[in-house]
Amino acid sequence: MSNQSAPLTYSRVNDDIIRMLEKPSLKWLALFVFDLSVLGIGAMCFIYQVYTGLGVAGYSHPVFWGVYITNFVFWVGIAHSGTLISAILFLFRARFRMSIYRISEAMTVFAVMTAGLFPIIHLGRPWNFYWLLPYPNQRELWINFKSPLIWDVFAVSTYATVSILFFYVGMIPDLAAIRDRVVEKPRKFIYSILSLGWKGSNWEWMHYTRAYLYFAAFAAPLVISVHSVVSWDFAMANTPGWHTTIFPPYFVAGAIFSGLGLVITLCVPIRKIFHLEDYITVDNFEGMAKLIMLTSGIIGYAYAAEFFMAWYSGNPHEWGQFVYRATGDYALFYWIMVVCNVIIPISLWFKKVRTNIKALFVISLFINIGMWFERFNIIVISLSHEFDPGNWGVYKPSLIEIGITAGSFAWFFMFFLLFIKTLPAISIAEMKEILPVPRKGAKQ
Repeated sequence: MSNQSAPLTYSRVNDDIIRMLEKPSLKWLALFVFDLSVLGIGAMCFIYQVYTGLGVAGYSHPVFWGVYITNFVFWVGIAHSGTLISAILFLFRARFRMSIYRISEAMTVFAVMTAGLFPIIHLGRPWNFYWLLPYPNQRELWINFKSPLIWDVFAVSTYATVSILFFYVGMIPDLAAIRDRVVEKPRKFIYSILSLGWKGSNWEWMHYTRAYLYFAAFAAPLVISVHSVVSWDFAMANTPGWHTTIFPPYFVAGAIFSGLGLVITLCVPIRKIFHLEDYITVDNFEGMAKLIMLTSGIIGYAYAAEFFMAWYSGNPHEWGQFVYRATGDYALFYWIMVVCNVIIPISLWFKKVRTNIKALFVISLFINIGMWFERFNIIVISLSHEFDPGNWGVYKPSLIEIGITAGSFAWFFMFFLLFIKTLPAISIAEMKEILPVPRKGAKQ
C-alpha cells in the first residue's frame, strides 16, 4: 500500500506505479480464473456454432445482422474512443488526461482485438475470412472494393496499427524505468528489449516528444475518419433508419461517449485496489464527466434530429421505422438506450454527482449498457422493419450468441487483467511532469 499522506516525489511515483506489477494477489488470480471460465464458455459456444452451422444463431428472415454485428460496432466504438481521448486531450494539453490516458490506450488495443473477432464469428465458414483481404492470386479473383464491409478491413487494420504504435511509443520511458528496477533476470531481459535501450538523454527525450506529438496529431483525424467509415456500413444502404448523413458525426460522438464510460468503469476499481487516489484524482473523474455531458448532449440531439428528419421528410417508411422503434416489439430496448444515454447523464450537471466516485461508477455502467443497446437498435430494429410489411419479423438472440457475447467481454478483460500486472497502467514519465522540480540535493 502506498503512503497516501506522503507528498508525491519522483521516487514515490516510481514505487507506487511499479508496485502494481508485483506478484499477483489471490483476488487477482481468482478474478482471472473466473474470467477464463467465461471465456471458455464463449469458446465452446463458438466451436459448437462452427461444427453445427450458423443456424444455431438466432438469425431469421429478415434479420441476418444480429448480436455479432452489434458487438462488432460496439467494440469498434470503444476502440476508437480510447486513442481519440488520449490524442485529442494531449493536443489540447488537458492535464487531467495524464493519469487515465494509458488505461484508455490499452483499452483501445484490446477492444480492437475483440472487435476483429466478430466479422469472422459472423461468417458461416470462418476459415474463409481471408477472402476479405485484397491479396494477389493466380485466379485474379478480387474483392468487391465497392462494399463498405471491405472499407472496414482497411479502416480497422490501419487504425489498429496506429493505435498499437501510439500505445507502445508512449510506454518506452516507463519500460526503461521498470527495467532499471526489477531484479529477476527474465523480466529484466524482456523489459530491456521493450525499452529499446532507453537511457533518458536529452537527445532521446527530444526525439521521443516529437514522435509522440506526430502520432497524436495523426491518430486524432484517423480515428474520426475510421469511425465515419464504420458508420457508412449503414448509411450507404437504403434501409429506413440507416440512409442518413447524420451517421458519421453521430457514430464518432457515440464512440467517445462509450469509451469515456468504459474508462471510468476500469479506473474506479484500479484506483481502489491499488490505492492510487493521489494519481487518479477526483479532478480526473470530473474532467471525464464533463466530456460525458458534452457527448451525451450530442447523442441526445442526434436522437431528436433523427425523429425530426423522419417526420419532416414525408417518407412513410422512414417515419414508420422510428415510430416502430419507440412503440414496437423492441420498444423496451429503445427506451433503455434513451434512459441510459440521455436521461441518466443529465445528473452529471450537478457537481456533487460529478465528484462522487461511486455515483460515476454506476453511471458509467449504465452508459456501457445504453451504448450496446444503441447499436442493437440501429442494426436489428432497422432490419426487422424495412419497406415491405410482408417481410417484417422479430429477431431473438440464441443462447449461443449470448455465450459468445459473454466470451468477448471475458476476452477483453483477460488482456486487461494481464496488462495491469505486466505494463505500467499510469504513465510514470508524465506523472513526474506535473510534480515540482526537486531542489538540488533534495530527496527525489
